[in-house]
Amino acid sequence: VMDVIVVYKGTANSSTVRVAEIFKAAVARNATSVIIAHNHPGGDPNPSSEDVTLTRAVKDAGKLLDISLLDHIVIGNAGRYVSMKEKGLF
Repeated sequence: VMDVIVVYKGTANSSTVRVAEIFKAAVARNATSVIIAHNHPGGDPNPSSEDVTLTRAVKDAGKLLDISLLDHIVIGNAGRYVSMKEKGLF
């Protein structure tokens, strides 16, 4: 792990982030891959349809930049999390 970057802080029930912002620090650091993560304040770590859409957009953009998306992790309460890669969601 080269760095941990907070890209965006959302509200209690939503967050909108531009894909370009996700890759800004990775490009600046000449990274070859990224892992993205976010929490669900409600506690349920199951990915929403918006999470899946964002993940696919990040993966596609990463291909153009030659930066691999290794995983998108959704964090819930009580140590629960979902790896979108393990779930086959991208």
